[in-house]
Amino acid sequence: MASPSKHLDTLLQHTGIADFDPATGAAPVGLPPVRTSTVRFQNLDALDNAERRKAAGERVVAYGRMGLDTHVALEDVFKHLEQGTHCYLAPSGLSAITLAFMSLLSAGEHALVADNVYGPVHALDQAVLGRLGIEITYFAPNHDDIDALVRPNTKLIYVESPGSLLFEMLDIPALAEKARQHGLVLASDNTWGSGYIYQPLALGAQVSVVAGTKYVGGHSDLMLGAVVTNDEELARRINKTQYAMGYSISADDAWLALRGVRTLPLRMPQHARNALQVCEFLAARPEVARIYHPALPSDPGHALWQRDCTGSNGMMSVALRLAPAQARVFVDSLRLFSIGYSWGGFESLVQLVSLQMLAGHRYWQGDAQAVVRLHIGLESPQDLIDDLRQALDMAGR
Repeated sequence: MASPSKHLDTLLQHTGIADFDPATGAAPVGLPPVRTSTVRFQNLDALDNAERRKAAGERVVAYGRMGLDTHVALEDVFKHLEQGTHCYLAPSGLSAITLAFMSLLSAGEHALVADNVYGPVHALDQAVLGRLGIEITYFAPNHDDIDALVRPNTKLIYVESPGSLLFEMLDIPALAEKARQHGLVLASDNTWGSGYIYQPLALGAQVSVVAGTKYVGGHSDLMLGAVVTNDEELARRINKTQYAMGYSISADDAWLALRGVRTLPLRMPQHARNALQVCEFLAARPEVARIYHPALPSDPGHALWQRDCTGSNGMMSVALRLAPAQARVFVDSLRLFSIGYSWGGFESLVQLVSLQMLAGHRYWQGDAQAVVRLHIGLESPQDLIDDLRQALDMAGR
């Protein structure tokens, strides 16, 4: 593996590549997907040693569920991206969130969760955490009400920055200081930054959760999650929980993620450039009431974005001065933007955001009848602008 002193762009090209065969002196560029269900041991001493190491909290491959070389390589990639020391893979972004909550909380404990997090966190709360006696309080993360909300049994602050639908920037260092004062763990969903443009662990968080489904994979063809930490004790807890819950990802999905991440240094900046051009076009349209995109100078979170991020991506939401029926015409009239919930791939996407979902976000001012979330892909930005223009014109008719 390349030296960690190298630039992240270099590390992403040299982490997890195949070693040279000592017999031939040759090697493929990419590490092949190493698949197995059964791991063989040469003798009982080797098996006993593996079991002892596992009991001590080490990551030991004793069964195929834990993965082999391909998985280890991907874990190393996430550790470089997030500046962490330990990584645990999960079969989706939501399962990574579940792994974090189940590792960091026990029955009878309480967590503060930012009200802007990924919507399915509420489903996890209602279907699983509440049933297990874990209580969640949702709070506005940019308001100084944490002191009043912390209880004797509070153990965790869980946030997402930028927010999932309106992309408000959070002050992670300030939240980390609050967590430290109260002896709490701060965990952050970092799918937006994916480690490449934003690193919550470096800003004071102890756990970072990433949906590798998005920008790490980059091609809308895999499901993947990761939980990364730089804390030894938390790593032991996450390791035990991952093993107990039976989480596993296929070697082929790990291989696809390794392949996709090689172009992340090219894809992410291009998404960001395209998005800013689209923002400039939309800002001049009379149908647009507001654009939510932290890299835009007019965004309220722009100063925090400048301080804490090294770049941006293709995500934005747009509040429209359109009636709900007109907004549906706008979405249905788009030709280059497909309707879909995910993002982070090469393609442009649109989602008509439910105002009911936004009602729980205190950042939302309720000053528009329609909101769409756009993922700006790698198409020509001029073609995307032309598509948006004709769709807005159709909605206006």
